[in-house]
Parts: sequence; structure tokens; C-alpha cells
Amino acid sequence: PGSWFFLPHGARIYNKLMDFIRSQYRERGYQEVLSPNMYNMQLWETSGHAANYKENMFVFEVEKQEFGLKPMNCPGHCLMFQHRVRSYRELPLRLADFGVLHRNEASGALTGLTRVRRFQQDDAHIFCRESQIKDEVRGVLEFIKHVYNIFGFTFDLKLSTRPEKYLGELATWDKAEAALAEALDESGRPWQINEGDGAFYGPKIDISVSDALNRKFQCATLQLDFQLPARFELYYSAEDEAKRETPVMIHRAILGSVERMFAILLEHYKGKWPFWLSPRQAIVCPVSEKSQPYALQVQDQIFKAGYYVDVDTTDRKIQKKVREALLAQYNYILVVGEEEANTGQVSVRVRDKADHSVKSIESLLKHFEEEIAAFH
Repeated sequence: PGSWFFLPHGARIYNKLMDFIRSQYRERGYQEVLSPNMYNMQLWETSGHAANYKENMFVFEVEKQEFGLKPMNCPGHCLMFQHRVRSYRELPLRLADFGVLHRNEASGALTGLTRVRRFQQDDAHIFCRESQIKDEVRGVLEFIKHVYNIFGFTFDLKLSTRPEKYLGELATWDKAEAALAEALDESGRPWQINEGDGAFYGPKIDISVSDALNRKFQCATLQLDFQLPARFELYYSAEDEAKRETPVMIHRAILGSVERMFAILLEHYKGKWPFWLSPRQAIVCPVSEKSQPYALQVQDQIFKAGYYVDVDTTDRKIQKKVREALLAQYNYILVVGEEEANTGQVSVRVRDKADHSVKSIESLLKHFEEEIAAFH
């Protein structure tokens, strides 16, 4: 179907990426919303997608009316903004959505995890006043920097300007491009201009990531939109209550498509996931059958503390168990024999390190907690 099946270990990583972004949303003043997967085609006509994007949409009939699966979340968020009168005091309003998106990509364009027909984005839309654009863009750039530093990525910034096919007034476009250029200047990072490569509804900042092999990918996005709020006739009441003003909309994603980010990280880490993202955080290897009950007890304690931990209960020799665990890229291999069972400890071996250490379960769990907090 041009879409992915994630098995349990893949789903662990996928969900951890989303949980990570969710935890950042709490700190950065975003509110998460949920929106429908399909809408009547009238909505896409209002948004301009029917005219500009229909060939990339899955369209079908429901009760003699045309419907489309959403390729983007923005029109739905416009409806949410519009459902009651808004005040200037509510702005900036930051709505985040991990909704499932469908795009009808040609089969020849589909590529692994990076180009698929069904995917999720860490998508968000910021509704703000014109005077707040610069601060909001600066906040998003800081968010991107924080996340990409944790992954160990470097990134380049480009300002993509008005394309040939565009919606709206020329003066509005000029104003939007100037606001983005100013925020980029203030970010203190070098940036370039990418003439004519903006979206049809507004200019954007393209963020291309370089991974461990120095290959470039487009993941995060930051787009300014003066058009959709006008097309949906969005407004808020200003300080003078009789006065209505139209908000500006900022489309932004940090990971971009979670599927694509998964693929990039998989190659970036060469399959050796850092502990905080790892689907195989630890494995307990009992030396013999005698220490098996203790091994299961250790597994239970670590599992209850919230980590992914397995136990090797096969009757193979301990050297073989450890070698298998190393090949499977477990972050921590915990060997337990009679001595450990008697003292309530574990012999700890860390992936890609030769040394061993002996720890109590309590100090091991404290160490795990510190590793997660430091995104190791």
C-alpha cells in the first residue's frame, strides 16, 4: 500500500519520538488537538488544496458527495480556530496534531520510509499577530536546534521565496519574507535564499539536516501563511473590541514525517540506538539454570521501572548469550550468577565498552534514569 507496517520494536522507537516531542510541547506552550482524517471536498476548495493539490489527494464519494483524505492538517486547524470568537489575549495560539496524513504519491516516487503514502508528522500551527511573527519564528528555530542537537545533527537554513504559482497579494508576500529574513538574521546562524521555492500560500524556511554520513535531508519545516486565514475568514477581536483583525498562521514541523525521521536516525545511528530511544535497552543473562529465578526477578524490577528489558533463558553458555546480545545491539547486558543472586547485584556490561562493573539494582536504575534525562 506504499505505507509501513511497524512491528513492536519499530513501534517502540516511533512512539518514543512522539513522546519526546510531546514533552517539549508542554514546556513550549503548545496544546495538542485531534482532528478528522477525511473532510468534504468543499473544505479543500476553501483552503485552495482542491485547485492546487488535488492530484496528490485520495478522493472518494460518500453519499453522492466528494470527500478527500487529509494530506495536511492546516484546514482542520483553521476550523478549530474559527469555531468561536477569539480574543487577542489568546494569541499566540499553538495547536499541535499528530494526525495521520495520506498523500497519493506515484508508485515510482515511493522510497523506503522516506516517501510513503500514509504518515504522521509532528505538525503544529501557530496563530499569531503580525507583531508576534518574529518571536514565534525565533522560538521555532530554537526548538529545532534543541531537538537536532540531541540527535547529533547539523542543519542548514534557507529562506524559500514566492513561487510562480501563488495565492494572495504581492505586498503581503513581501512583508512575510521580510519578517522571516529578520528572524533568521537574529538567530545568529548563516542562511541562504532559495528563490521561488516557497509554498503557494506563503514563504518558508527550509531546514536541511546533515547526518553522520554528511548526507542532507529535508525534515523540519517552518512556513508563514497569510492566505489560509484570509480564505477561511479567520479573525480575532483586538484591544478595541469593535475592531477585528486577521491572524497570521505559521505551519511548522520539527521531525517532519516521523517515518522519514525514523529512516534518517536508523542510518545516522547505524542501528545502534541511544539508550533513551532504544527498543532493546537491557537484557539479563543468567550464567546457569540455578540463577534463572533471580534473572527473572531482575527483569521484573527493571520492567516495572519502565524500561524495555528481556531475559535469555536458553541453556546456551554465558559467552554465547553475551555475544548474541551484543549482536542484537542491547545497550546493557546484565550477567547474573550465584554470587550476584546472593548479593542482590548484577554484573553490568555496556554496549561497545570492554569494561564490566557490578551494581545493585537500585544504583543501576538510578543510572538508567540519568541516561534518559541526558538523552544518552
